[in-house]
Amino acid sequence: MNHLLTVADAVATHARLHPHKLGARDSRRALTYAQWHTRARRLAAGLVDPAGLGLVKGDRVALLAYNCVEWMEMYVALAHAGLVAVPINFRLTTPEIAYIAEHSEARAFIVAHDLVARVAPLRGTLPALAERGWIHFGGPQQGDAADATPAGWQGYEALIDGASNEAVLDAIEVRPGDPCALMYTSGTTGRPKGAVRSHEGNTLIALATALEMGFSRDDSALLVMPMCHANSLYFSHTFTHLGATCVIDDRKSFDPEALLATLARERITFTSLVPTHYIMMLALPDEVKARHDVSAVEKLLISSAPARRETKLAILDHFRNGSLYELYGSTEAGWVTLLRPDEQIERLGTVGREWAGSGAIRLLDADGREVPDGEVGELYSRTPYVFDGYWKNPAKTAEAMRGAWCSVGDMARRDADGYITLVDRKSNMIISGGENVYPSEVESILGAHPAIQDVAVIGVPHDKWGEAVEAVVVLHAGHEQVDEAAILDWCRSRMAGYKRPQAIRFVTDAQMPRTATGKILHRVLRDRLTTGAGA
Repeated sequence: MNHLLTVADAVATHARLHPHKLGARDSRRALTYAQWHTRARRLAAGLVDPAGLGLVKGDRVALLAYNCVEWMEMYVALAHAGLVAVPINFRLTTPEIAYIAEHSEARAFIVAHDLVARVAPLRGTLPALAERGWIHFGGPQQGDAADATPAGWQGYEALIDGASNEAVLDAIEVRPGDPCALMYTSGTTGRPKGAVRSHEGNTLIALATALEMGFSRDDSALLVMPMCHANSLYFSHTFTHLGATCVIDDRKSFDPEALLATLARERITFTSLVPTHYIMMLALPDEVKARHDVSAVEKLLISSAPARRETKLAILDHFRNGSLYELYGSTEAGWVTLLRPDEQIERLGTVGREWAGSGAIRLLDADGREVPDGEVGELYSRTPYVFDGYWKNPAKTAEAMRGAWCSVGDMARRDADGYITLVDRKSNMIISGGENVYPSEVESILGAHPAIQDVAVIGVPHDKWGEAVEAVVVLHAGHEQVDEAAILDWCRSRMAGYKRPQAIRFVTDAQMPRTATGKILHRVLRDRLTTGAGA
C-alpha cells in the first residue's frame, strides 16, 4: 500500500515537531507551522462541513489571487479535505477565467479582493457553482478581511473562524493517487488544458527536488513566480515537506530592487527566476545593488526561457556564494533535466541531462522511431510523477502519452554526451519553402546582437514559400537607432537564407505577449501579424 504523505500531512507533522518555526510568510502576515496547520484545518472543515459549504471529496475549487501567503493555506486546506485546487492565472481576462471555471466544473471559487471585479460578471453563469460558493479574502483592511467582504460573498476569514466541526475531516480518506490540482496550461497553442496532478506526483517531485538540489529544513525560499503556476507549486511543496520556510513575494509586478531587499532582509537561501528577472535586477546601478547583502543566497534557478552566457556570468558575479541551476520540465511531466552549477558555461545552450527523478529521454521522429544523436526529435520523458491526463480530454491525453513516456510537444536534439538542447515547440516550427525552421535557433542567433534585449521569431503566411520568417524585437535602452536594415544585414553571414527573417518588427517589452512565467506567446504574435493588427 502507498503511504506517501500529502502536503497537508507534511504541515501537520512539522506543526507537531517544531510548532513555532516560521513556515510561510508574505509582506503582511507570517505563519508558524502550528498556525498554518490550524488555519488550514479550519478552512478545510468550513469547506466540507454540511453546515458550511458542504463540498465533497473530489470537488474542484477555483483559486484566483495575486501572490500571497493565503495560497499556502489554500493548497494545504484543500489537501486536508480531498478537494482539487484549480489555480487560475491572475493575468487572465474574464472570458478566459470563465472558460477554466466552467470547464473544471468548479463548485467553489476563492477570490482575492483586488480581483473580485474581474469575476463579478460570472456570478450566476457557472452551472456547477452555487451562490454560497463564492469566497472572498483580503481588502483594504488586510487584518480584518471580513469587514471588506462584498455583499453576496462568503468571507474567507469568517469561514475559518466559524469552522467548529473539524471532526468532519476525519471521515475523509485522502489517498496518494487522488487528484490534488487541475493545473491549466498556459495555452501557448490554443485553449488551455487542465493537467491533473495527484498528491503522489507532487510529493514525489518535492522529494526528488530536495534530493537532487540538496535542500534541507534550514533553507528559506523566496517564491517569486506566480503561485498559480507549477514552478511555485513544486518548490513550495519541496520546502514544506522539508519543514523549511517559504517567503512569498506578494508584489503585483516585479520590482528588482525590492527583490534584492527581500533576499537580504529574509536571509533567503534559494529563489527561482526567469532570465528577464535576472536581467532587470542586474541592470540596477552598482550603488543600488551594493546596498543589499545577498551573501546568504546559496542556490539560484533560472528557467522557462533560454539564458545567455553574459547573463549567467553576471548572475554568478553578483551572487558570489550562489550556485546556478537550470531545470527543464513541464506541468505535465514535472522536472525532466537539470543543468548543474559546474555545467552552466561549458554546456551553455543545453538544458542538461536527466536527473534523479527522470528516466531515459526518448527523441522520436514522426513515425515514433528514435532519432540518432545530433538529429531533432520530439522529446518524450519518463518520470514517476507524470500527470494523470488532461481533464475531460482523453484525445489530448492519448496524444501526449506513448506508454510511460510523456510529450508536451517540445523538439530537441541530444549530443554524444547525453546533453539535451531544446530546439522548439513542435507547434512553433516554421515550414518555409519545404525547409523546417526552428524559431529558437534563429532567436538564439538574433539574441546575440548587442542591441537586442529580447526576440521572438514566427512564421507568417506567404504566397510563394508557404510561410515567411519574421522577427519581433525588443531593443535595449539606448539602442533605439538600430533599424531593420542593420539587423537584416547582421543576419546575412550568420544563418542560412531560408532561416533569415524577411522582416523585423520592433515592440516595447510591455508589448511582447508572455505567459505568467515569462515565455513569449508566439501564437499571439502570429495572430496579430496575420490579422494585420501589428506586433
